[in-house]
Amino acid sequence: MFAILKKEINTFFASPIGYLVIGVFLLLNGLFLWVFKGEFNILNNGVASLSGFFLLAPWILIFLVPAITMRSFSDEKKQGTLELLVTKPISNMQIVLGKFLGALSLILMALIPTLLYVFTVYQLGNPTGNIDAGSTIGSYFGLLFLVAAYTAIGVFASTLSDNQIVAFITSVFTCFFFYFGFEGISNYTPFGDLIYLENLGMSAHYNSMSRGVLDTRDLIYFVSITIAFLIFTELRIKIK
Repeated sequence: MFAILKKEINTFFASPIGYLVIGVFLLLNGLFLWVFKGEFNILNNGVASLSGFFLLAPWILIFLVPAITMRSFSDEKKQGTLELLVTKPISNMQIVLGKFLGALSLILMALIPTLLYVFTVYQLGNPTGNIDAGSTIGSYFGLLFLVAAYTAIGVFASTLSDNQIVAFITSVFTCFFFYFGFEGISNYTPFGDLIYLENLGMSAHYNSMSRGVLDTRDLIYFVSITIAFLIFTELRIKIK
């Protein structure tokens, strides 16, 4: 598993993919948070809060995570190396975990530099340090669990086709549906807001964690989604 993990990370940084993903993520967040005027701009809001970043990041990641994961298995299938990979003396789940952890590591590398935003807002606060630490820590935890779920979905989508574009589109749609779809359906039913339907989506659990409250129900939800899609991935490569 660790050999596959190392290979995935080396592959990302042996090509422009790794640098491009990290650069695009930081650039987009930087522009929306500090340059473009609007609801996400921290300086315009006049409040020492990173709420704009934690609202914006899930939507950017809906596109960036699939861009990373789309090649995980689709590239192996296209090159005909998947059959060789599954005959190695490791289990299919170890192969899946290696691919999953490789993609997840790259995304976490993109998140680490955003801690600079926390330091900047901390210094800009009046008085200095006037920042809601509980909400910020909870939001980062929520983002980590959300990214893990996105990555598991993306790795699974990459097993559905040997075409990376198809894998990318499938992953984007699935991530979007799980993040916003249930909430959207709940809001537009003729029966009014259905809270139970809304709670099936990632958005409700992510927003709950962003308030600084780490509820075990939210943790179990994200862990369950992640594990479920990893199992689906394992079953998919068994079929192949």
